[in-house]
Amino acid sequence: MIRRLQVALADIQKRVSFRLIPALVCAVFLAAMLLAPTPGGLTDKAWTLLALFLATILAIILKVMPIGVLAMMAITAVAVTQVTSTSSKGAISDALSSLSNPLIWLIVVAVLVSRGLKKTGLGKRIGLLFISALGRRTLGIGYGLAVCELVLAPFTPSNTARGGGIVHPIMRSIAAAFDSDPGKGTERKMGTYLSLVNMHANTITSGMFVTATAPNPLVVDYVARVTDQSFKLSWTTWALCMLLPGLLCLMLMPLLMMWLSPPQVKATPDAIGYAKTELKNMGPISAGEKVMLGTFATLLILWADVPAAIFGPAFTLDPTVVAFIGLSILIITGTINWDDVLSEKSAWDTLIWFGALVMMAEQLNRAGVIQWFSTGLQNGIVSSGMEWYWAATLLVLLFVFSHYFFASTTAHISAMMLAFLGVGAALVPPEYLVPFLLMMVAGSTIMMTLTHYATGTSPIIFGSGYVPLGTWWRVGFTMCVIELVIYATVGMLWWRLLGFW
Repeated sequence: MIRRLQVALADIQKRVSFRLIPALVCAVFLAAMLLAPTPGGLTDKAWTLLALFLATILAIILKVMPIGVLAMMAITAVAVTQVTSTSSKGAISDALSSLSNPLIWLIVVAVLVSRGLKKTGLGKRIGLLFISALGRRTLGIGYGLAVCELVLAPFTPSNTARGGGIVHPIMRSIAAAFDSDPGKGTERKMGTYLSLVNMHANTITSGMFVTATAPNPLVVDYVARVTDQSFKLSWTTWALCMLLPGLLCLMLMPLLMMWLSPPQVKATPDAIGYAKTELKNMGPISAGEKVMLGTFATLLILWADVPAAIFGPAFTLDPTVVAFIGLSILIITGTINWDDVLSEKSAWDTLIWFGALVMMAEQLNRAGVIQWFSTGLQNGIVSSGMEWYWAATLLVLLFVFSHYFFASTTAHISAMMLAFLGVGAALVPPEYLVPFLLMMVAGSTIMMTLTHYATGTSPIIFGSGYVPLGTWWRVGFTMCVIELVIYATVGMLWWRLLGFW
């Protein structure tokens, strides 16, 4: 009987496009929430919307289907159930409302711009240049990878494209050159160390610039909301606030990896020869690479509001407008073409799933669910008699380490960050609110270190087989704690020096 059931389930799984058991778990969870009584303080529609949202998040965590498909289903569910409106027309308008959000288009267009890095070979050249300069020892190669990440981060809002698509292939080529191969059981020669540096440089740099990973503009929006627009992180302000603690984390990380996962091979004089050979094979810098460099310089100048600083506020450009300018330059010059734009699946996938999650989070806020959750959390902390500084610490730690339950940084931020920021804004004295907000901002990327599914870069690097699961989680937890301590000490002093508290 059991055997027949197993065969039947296996046959069903072959026929459907989703993972059966995880889908059943999500269906049961959704049904349980819909059948449960609506809590006091919420309307029936608000409770239904929350049930749909949490079921979507659970489906993403359990990887029932590709995240883009789940997002389409969430949009459909919101429209069909009419939980945001009294008519189907109004509901579908609400469900599609976030697709016109400039913050989402900033990410989409910047991903399209970053395609030029791979097409022209500029990303590979930058990595090889750093290896040729720093590659005499394995530690130096680690720093080369870290600096490569830092240089690329302001211009590659897809941390997956940067860490997994540009830096990781370089890292694997170097490891292979030294016969460090998981298939041969020699991954610990160098590959394990370099893979961990590859991953953690990616997460550190993701927190140093607004344009370094997809959810950061959403974080900016949430911080502005809870402060009634009185504290808004511009591109320049974000970069300045995260400069010192971020650079310190980046400087210490390759050294810490030498302790946490030491490579067997420490001297690598051949790496410089390898990098120089590859650079020679690439030939002189091409016209396309020169256009990419010019475009990046233009984007950096405009994102940093240099024209406005020189000529006045009339020359201020919205970051999304700047991204479109960069994309237009690349298309007009032929550096990338329209087929490149159309074929960049990750950009259009991001538009759908990021837009759906932002839409649901926004509708939850309008329905009062975020305020309801914030009030409950706030009342729980107040009733405990906890001092405000311990409450602020608890909020940061709960937010960061709850990422063990999320396979998407964007999903986590969409689901929880606004509520946690709202509670903090209510409990923390006004003169200390900004450092609390900045700690939450830092935590939103530090948490990507924790697991092999924490962000899009993680499964790419983990899937290469260089890092055992236990090592990944041990190193991830350790680095998460160390980085939080650095931001809570050096970061706090730096923000005090900058006059933010």
